[in-house]
Amino acid sequence: MSKFSVGSDGVFRRMRMGLAACAAALALSACHPGAGPGIPGMKMDAGAPGAPAGQADAGETIGTGAVKVGLIVPLTGPNGPSAVGASLRNAAKLAYADSGTSDVTILVKDDKSTPAGAAAAAQAAINEGAEIILGPVFATDVKEVGRVAHSAGRPVIAFSTDSSAAGRGNYLLSFLVEGHVDRGLTFAAQRGKKSVAALVPESDYGTLALAQFQQSAATAGLRVPLIERYKPGAPGEAVQRLAAARDQFDAIFIPEQADAMASVSKELMAANLDSKKVQIIGTGVWNDGRTLSLPALQGAWFTAPENAGFNAFAQRYKAKFGSDPARIATLAYDAVSLAIALSRSQGSQRYSESVLTNPSGFNGADGVFRFKPDGTNERGLSILEIGGGSAKIISPAPRNFTGNGA
Repeated sequence: MSKFSVGSDGVFRRMRMGLAACAAALALSACHPGAGPGIPGMKMDAGAPGAPAGQADAGETIGTGAVKVGLIVPLTGPNGPSAVGASLRNAAKLAYADSGTSDVTILVKDDKSTPAGAAAAAQAAINEGAEIILGPVFATDVKEVGRVAHSAGRPVIAFSTDSSAAGRGNYLLSFLVEGHVDRGLTFAAQRGKKSVAALVPESDYGTLALAQFQQSAATAGLRVPLIERYKPGAPGEAVQRLAAARDQFDAIFIPEQADAMASVSKELMAANLDSKKVQIIGTGVWNDGRTLSLPALQGAWFTAPENAGFNAFAQRYKAKFGSDPARIATLAYDAVSLAIALSRSQGSQRYSESVLTNPSGFNGADGVFRFKPDGTNERGLSILEIGGGSAKIISPAPRNFTGNGA
C-alpha cells in the first residue's frame, strides 16, 4: 500500500513507494484495462450512453465520503471507448483503495474527448458538490473545465502537457516540456558546457521547447550561437548548417520525438556530429527503446523521472486490473491521492490556493512536484545518459526542492 501523509515540514510524503518513473508523460500510450476487482464504496450510476457531447452522463462514483472530488477523463472518443480514459479511472480506483479512506467521494465524469463534453462534465460534478476538479487531459478541454470551475470558485488539477492551459487555480500535474528543458540545460552548464546550439523541428512540441531553451540558456549562462529549425522528417539541411559551424558550440539541444530520431541520428552521423564529438541533449520523450540504440545518441543526455515509483504503481495496477496502465495513469493516481490526503489534514482550507501551492511541494508516484501560482509546476527529474542500448542515471532526481539533484 502507498499513501500520502503529512510530514513535519509540510511535504506530503509517500509511504512504501519509490520516488519516480521512467518515460515522459507526453505520449498517450494505449492500454486495455479490464474492469478489475470491485472496490468497496464504488457504484455505477445510471448513465446515458451516447449522450451528446455537451450533455454530461450521470457517471460513476468511487467512495461514499462527505468530501466530493470531481474526476474528468476521456472515457469515450470519436471511435468509441478510450483505453487512456479507462486507465485514468482505474488509477483513481487504485488510489482510493490504497488510501484506506472513506473521507471522499470521487465523481467520475466522461468528457467525451470534446471541450463541450468537458464543460458539461465539470458543471455536473460541481452541481453534485465537487470541491475540486481533477483532469481532464487535453488542453482545449482543460481550458473549458477551468472556465466552468473558476466561475464556481473551484480549483482544477489537470493532466495536459500544454502549459497554455495553466492559470491561477488551473494547475497542471503533468510533465511539462519546460521543466525537462530547464533541467537539461542547467545540468549542461554545471558540467562545464559553455555554448549550446539547437536543432529544432517545426512542430508544436519543438516550438514550446525552443522558447524554454532560450530562457533557460540565458539563466544558466550558456551562449546560443545558432538555432536551426527543420520540417519534420527532413533534418538534413539543418544538420549540415550545424556541421559547418561546429567550432561555435560544445553541445546540441534536440527536442525531437522518439519516432523521428532515427532520421535525425542518420544525418548527425553523416555530418560527424555524434555524441562522441559533441554533447547531445534531449528531453524526456527520448526515454523510449527507439532512441536508446541510435548510433548518434550513444553518450547523449536526456531528462526523465526515475523508474521506481511508476514500476511499483504499474505492478499493483496490473495485479488489480489484469493489464498494464497507460503511462499517464500515475497522474490520476497522484491527483486522487493528494485530494484524499488534503481532505484529511487541511480542514476547510484543503483545496485553497495557499495549500495547493505549498512551496515544499508534494511527493507522488512520479517523484516530487509542486504547483506554481501561475498553474504550471516544477518536478524532480533525473539526467540519464544513453549507452549500449540503455540509459543510466548520471544525476538523480531531487528528493525535495531545497537542492537541484545534480
